[in-house]
Amino acid sequence: MQDKTDRSRAHILALANQKGGVGKTTTAINLAAGLAELGKKVLLVDIDPQGNSSTGLGIRPDARKKTSYDLIVDGADIQDVVIETGIPEVMIIPANADLSSADLDIVSKEKRSFLLHDALRRPEMDTYGFDYILIDCPPSLSLLTVNALVACDSVLVPLQCEFFALEGLSQLMLTIRDVRRSANPALRIEGVVLTMHDRRNRLTAQVEADARANMGELVMRTTIPRNVRISEAPSYALPVLTYDPGSKGAQAYRSLAKEIADRRKTPAVSEA
Repeated sequence: MQDKTDRSRAHILALANQKGGVGKTTTAINLAAGLAELGKKVLLVDIDPQGNSSTGLGIRPDARKKTSYDLIVDGADIQDVVIETGIPEVMIIPANADLSSADLDIVSKEKRSFLLHDALRRPEMDTYGFDYILIDCPPSLSLLTVNALVACDSVLVPLQCEFFALEGLSQLMLTIRDVRRSANPALRIEGVVLTMHDRRNRLTAQVEADARANMGELVMRTTIPRNVRISEAPSYALPVLTYDPGSKGAQAYRSLAKEIADRRKTPAVSEA
Protein backbone atom coordinates (compact mmCIF):
# COMPACT_ATOMS: atom_id res chain seq x y z
CA MET A 1 0.00 0.00 0.00
CA GLN A 2 1.27 3.45 -0.85
CA ASP A 3 1.45 6.06 1.85
CA LYS A 4 -1.38 8.61 1.84
CA THR A 5 1.11 11.42 1.50
CA ASP A 6 2.54 9.96 -1.71
CA ARG A 7 1.73 12.56 -4.37
CA SER A 8 2.21 9.97 -7.14
CA ARG A 9 -0.93 8.16 -6.02
CA ALA A 10 -4.33 9.37 -7.21
CA HIS A 11 -5.83 11.97 -4.91
CA ILE A 12 -9.09 10.55 -3.54
CA LEU A 13 -11.74 13.19 -3.02
CA ALA A 14 -15.16 12.42 -1.51
CA LEU A 15 -18.12 14.68 -2.26
CA ALA A 16 -20.35 14.50 0.78
CA ASN A 17 -23.33 16.21 2.35
CA GLN A 18 -26.04 14.31 4.18
CA LYS A 19 -28.60 16.78 2.85
CA GLY A 20 -30.02 15.98 -0.57
CA GLY A 21 -30.59 18.48 -3.36
CA VAL A 22 -27.41 20.48 -2.78
CA GLY A 23 -25.78 19.78 -6.15
CA LYS A 24 -23.47 17.02 -4.93
CA THR A 25 -23.87 14.68 -7.90
CA THR A 26 -23.90 17.56 -10.38
CA THR A 27 -20.65 18.76 -8.86
CA ALA A 28 -19.13 15.27 -8.96
CA ILE A 29 -19.91 14.88 -12.67
CA ASN A 30 -18.79 18.34 -13.71
CA LEU A 31 -15.72 18.42 -11.50
CA ALA A 32 -14.63 15.14 -13.11
CA ALA A 33 -15.12 16.69 -16.56
CA GLY A 34 -13.33 19.88 -15.53
CA LEU A 35 -10.32 18.00 -14.17
CA ALA A 36 -10.22 15.96 -17.38
CA GLU A 37 -10.10 19.18 -19.41
CA LEU A 38 -7.01 20.09 -17.37
CA GLY A 39 -5.34 16.91 -18.59
CA LYS A 40 -6.08 14.80 -15.52
CA LYS A 41 -7.24 11.21 -15.66
CA VAL A 42 -10.27 10.79 -13.41
CA LEU A 43 -12.24 7.92 -11.91
CA LEU A 44 -15.70 8.69 -10.55
CA VAL A 45 -16.90 6.17 -7.98
CA ASP A 46 -20.68 6.27 -7.62
CA ILE A 47 -21.75 4.94 -4.21
CA ASP A 48 -25.18 6.58 -4.17
CA PRO A 49 -27.95 3.96 -4.56
CA GLN A 50 -29.80 6.40 -6.82
CA GLY A 51 -26.98 6.02 -9.35
CA ASN A 52 -27.41 9.56 -10.63
CA SER A 53 -23.72 10.07 -11.40
CA SER A 54 -23.85 6.96 -13.54
CA THR A 55 -26.97 8.11 -15.35
CA GLY A 56 -25.59 11.63 -15.74
CA LEU A 57 -22.54 10.24 -17.54
CA GLY A 58 -24.64 8.14 -19.90
CA ILE A 59 -24.24 4.72 -18.28
CA ARG A 60 -27.44 2.85 -19.07
CA PRO A 61 -28.83 0.54 -16.35
CA ASP A 62 -28.27 -2.52 -18.54
CA ALA A 63 -24.59 -1.54 -18.93
CA ARG A 64 -24.00 -1.71 -15.19
CA LYS A 65 -23.08 -5.39 -15.13
CA LYS A 66 -20.86 -4.90 -12.09
CA THR A 67 -21.16 -1.92 -9.79
CA SER A 68 -19.69 -0.34 -6.68
CA TYR A 69 -21.88 -2.77 -4.71
CA ASP A 70 -19.93 -5.66 -6.19
CA LEU A 71 -16.65 -3.91 -5.42
CA ILE A 72 -17.47 -3.02 -1.81
CA VAL A 73 -19.62 -5.94 -0.71
CA ASP A 74 -18.33 -8.83 -2.81
CA GLY A 75 -14.74 -7.74 -3.49
CA ALA A 76 -15.15 -7.77 -7.28
CA ASP A 77 -12.06 -7.24 -9.43
CA ILE A 78 -11.29 -3.64 -10.30
CA GLN A 79 -11.22 -4.35 -14.04
CA ASP A 80 -14.75 -5.73 -13.82
CA VAL A 81 -16.24 -2.59 -12.31
CA VAL A 82 -14.32 0.28 -13.97
CA ILE A 83 -15.93 1.25 -17.27
CA GLU A 84 -15.47 3.96 -19.87
CA THR A 85 -17.72 7.01 -20.15
CA GLY A 86 -18.27 9.20 -23.18
CA ILE A 87 -16.05 11.87 -21.64
CA PRO A 88 -12.36 11.53 -22.56
CA GLU A 89 -10.14 10.70 -19.56
CA VAL A 90 -13.15 10.06 -17.28
CA MET A 91 -14.00 6.52 -16.18
CA ILE A 92 -16.61 5.40 -13.67
CA ILE A 93 -17.49 2.67 -11.23
CA PRO A 94 -21.28 2.84 -11.60
CA ALA A 95 -24.00 2.29 -9.03
CA ASN A 96 -27.52 0.97 -8.94
CA ALA A 97 -30.24 0.25 -6.40
CA ASP A 98 -28.35 -2.80 -5.07
CA LEU A 99 -26.48 -0.34 -2.86
CA SER A 100 -29.67 0.30 -0.89
CA SER A 101 -28.93 -2.81 1.15
CA ALA A 102 -25.17 -2.31 1.36
CA ASP A 103 -25.13 -1.06 4.95
CA LEU A 104 -26.90 -4.21 6.13
CA ASP A 105 -24.76 -6.43 3.93
CA ILE A 106 -21.45 -5.15 5.28
CA VAL A 107 -22.27 -4.35 8.89
CA SER A 108 -21.06 -7.75 10.08
CA LYS A 109 -17.91 -7.77 7.95
CA GLU A 110 -14.49 -7.42 9.49
CA LYS A 111 -13.03 -3.95 8.85
CA ARG A 112 -16.41 -2.91 7.48
CA SER A 113 -15.38 0.75 7.34
CA PHE A 114 -12.25 -0.02 5.29
CA LEU A 115 -13.79 -1.98 2.41
CA LEU A 116 -13.70 0.90 -0.09
CA HIS A 117 -10.33 2.11 1.23
CA ASP A 118 -8.74 -1.27 0.57
CA ALA A 119 -10.46 -1.73 -2.80
CA LEU A 120 -9.18 1.59 -4.16
CA ARG A 121 -5.63 0.77 -3.10
CA ARG A 122 -5.31 -2.60 -4.81
CA PRO A 123 -2.18 -2.85 -7.00
CA GLU A 124 -4.23 -3.17 -10.18
CA MET A 125 -5.48 0.41 -9.68
CA ASP A 126 -1.99 1.61 -10.57
CA THR A 127 -2.38 0.32 -14.14
CA TYR A 128 -5.04 2.98 -14.85
CA GLY A 129 -2.85 5.93 -13.88
CA PHE A 130 -5.65 7.99 -12.36
CA ASP A 131 -4.78 11.45 -11.07
CA TYR A 132 -8.05 11.86 -9.19
CA ILE A 133 -10.64 9.50 -7.78
CA LEU A 134 -13.91 11.25 -6.96
CA ILE A 135 -16.44 9.50 -4.72
CA ASP A 136 -20.07 10.57 -5.04
CA CYS A 137 -21.54 9.75 -1.63
CA PRO A 138 -25.20 9.08 -0.79
CA PRO A 139 -27.15 11.92 0.87
CA SER A 140 -26.83 10.40 4.34
CA LEU A 141 -24.22 9.66 6.97
CA SER A 142 -24.48 5.95 6.33
CA LEU A 143 -21.87 3.21 6.51
CA LEU A 144 -21.27 3.80 2.80
CA THR A 145 -20.43 7.44 3.51
CA VAL A 146 -18.14 6.39 6.36
CA ASN A 147 -16.39 4.05 3.90
CA ALA A 148 -15.84 7.01 1.59
CA LEU A 149 -14.46 9.17 4.42
CA VAL A 150 -12.07 6.42 5.47
CA ALA A 151 -10.98 5.87 1.86
CA CYS A 152 -10.44 9.48 0.83
CA ASP A 153 -7.70 12.02 1.29
CA SER A 154 -10.07 14.97 1.51
CA VAL A 155 -13.75 15.92 1.43
CA LEU A 156 -15.49 18.50 -0.74
CA VAL A 157 -18.82 19.67 0.69
CA PRO A 158 -21.34 21.18 -1.74
CA LEU A 159 -23.47 23.70 0.17
CA GLN A 160 -26.68 25.10 -1.28
CA CYS A 161 -27.23 28.83 -0.79
CA GLU A 162 -30.37 28.58 1.31
CA PHE A 163 -31.49 29.62 4.79
CA PHE A 164 -30.72 26.41 6.72
CA ALA A 165 -27.60 25.50 4.75
CA LEU A 166 -25.04 25.96 7.52
CA GLU A 167 -27.10 24.14 10.15
CA GLY A 168 -26.81 20.87 8.27
CA LEU A 169 -23.02 20.93 8.31
CA SER A 170 -22.51 20.30 12.01
CA GLN A 171 -23.23 16.56 11.95
CA LEU A 172 -21.04 16.04 8.89
CA MET A 173 -18.18 17.88 10.58
CA LEU A 174 -18.58 15.71 13.69
CA THR A 175 -18.53 12.58 11.53
CA ILE A 176 -15.38 13.76 9.76
CA ARG A 177 -13.77 14.42 13.14
CA ASP A 178 -14.73 10.95 14.41
CA VAL A 179 -13.33 9.29 11.27
CA ARG A 180 -10.12 11.28 11.61
CA ARG A 181 -9.69 10.17 15.21
CA SER A 182 -10.54 6.52 14.64
CA ALA A 183 -9.60 5.47 11.12
CA ASN A 184 -8.15 8.18 8.86
CA PRO A 185 -5.96 10.69 10.72
CA ALA A 186 -4.85 12.29 7.44
CA LEU A 187 -8.41 13.16 6.40
CA ARG A 188 -8.86 16.83 5.52
CA ILE A 189 -11.67 19.04 4.32
CA GLU A 190 -10.82 20.09 0.78
CA GLY A 191 -13.34 22.86 0.97
CA VAL A 192 -16.97 23.92 0.95
CA VAL A 193 -18.34 24.92 -2.45
CA LEU A 194 -21.41 27.15 -2.60
CA THR A 195 -23.92 25.88 -5.15
CA MET A 196 -27.11 27.33 -6.70
CA HIS A 197 -25.58 30.74 -6.14
CA ASP A 198 -27.67 33.70 -7.36
CA ARG A 199 -25.92 37.04 -7.04
CA ARG A 200 -29.22 38.87 -7.50
CA ASN A 201 -30.67 37.21 -4.40
CA ARG A 202 -30.12 38.89 -1.03
CA LEU A 203 -30.39 35.54 0.80
CA THR A 204 -27.59 34.12 -1.32
CA ALA A 205 -25.36 37.02 -0.37
CA GLN A 206 -26.17 36.51 3.31
CA VAL A 207 -25.49 32.75 3.18
CA GLU A 208 -22.18 33.37 1.43
CA ALA A 209 -21.20 36.05 3.95
CA ASP A 210 -22.09 33.76 6.87
CA ALA A 211 -20.23 30.81 5.36
CA ARG A 212 -17.08 32.81 4.75
CA ALA A 213 -17.28 34.41 8.21
CA ASN A 214 -17.67 31.03 9.92
CA MET A 215 -15.40 28.86 7.79
CA GLY A 216 -12.91 31.28 6.27
CA GLU A 217 -10.53 29.71 3.77
CA LEU A 218 -12.48 26.45 3.79
CA VAL A 219 -15.02 28.10 1.50
CA MET A 220 -13.87 27.79 -2.10
CA ARG A 221 -13.37 31.01 -4.02
CA THR A 222 -15.41 29.56 -6.87
CA THR A 223 -19.19 29.57 -6.52
CA ILE A 224 -21.53 27.55 -8.73
CA PRO A 225 -24.37 29.67 -10.14
CA ARG A 226 -28.00 28.77 -10.44
CA ASN A 227 -27.92 28.12 -14.18
CA VAL A 228 -30.48 26.53 -16.47
CA ARG A 229 -27.77 24.81 -18.54
CA ILE A 230 -26.54 22.96 -15.45
CA SER A 231 -30.10 21.73 -14.88
CA GLU A 232 -30.62 20.69 -18.49
CA ALA A 233 -27.35 18.80 -19.01
CA PRO A 234 -28.24 15.61 -17.03
CA SER A 235 -31.26 14.98 -19.25
CA TYR A 236 -28.79 14.62 -22.13
CA ALA A 237 -26.47 12.42 -20.01
CA LEU A 238 -23.72 15.01 -20.32
CA PRO A 239 -21.71 17.28 -18.03
CA VAL A 240 -22.58 20.93 -18.59
CA LEU A 241 -18.98 21.40 -19.80
CA THR A 242 -19.87 19.23 -22.80
CA TYR A 243 -23.52 20.19 -23.16
CA ASP A 244 -22.89 23.94 -23.28
CA PRO A 245 -19.15 24.67 -22.94
CA GLY A 246 -19.64 28.44 -23.01
CA SER A 247 -22.34 28.63 -20.34
CA LYS A 248 -21.82 30.28 -16.96
CA GLY A 249 -22.26 26.89 -15.33
CA ALA A 250 -19.50 25.33 -17.42
CA GLN A 251 -17.19 28.25 -16.72
CA ALA A 252 -17.82 27.92 -12.98
CA TYR A 253 -17.01 24.20 -12.93
CA ARG A 254 -13.83 24.82 -14.93
CA SER A 255 -12.86 27.39 -12.32
CA LEU A 256 -13.62 24.94 -9.49
CA ALA A 257 -11.53 22.22 -11.15
CA LYS A 258 -8.59 24.58 -11.52
CA GLU A 259 -8.92 25.75 -7.92
CA ILE A 260 -8.86 22.17 -6.66
CA ALA A 261 -5.99 21.19 -8.94
CA ASP A 262 -4.02 24.21 -7.73
CA ARG A 263 -4.61 23.17 -4.12
CA ARG A 264 -2.82 19.90 -4.78
CA LYS A 265 0.36 21.92 -5.22
CA THR A 266 0.15 23.17 -1.63
CA PRO A 267 -0.83 21.54 1.70
CA ALA A 268 -4.53 21.35 2.55
CA VAL A 269 -5.80 24.39 4.43
CA SER A 270 -8.43 22.73 6.53
CA GLU A 271 -9.10 21.40 9.97
CA ALA A 272 -12.50 20.15 11.02
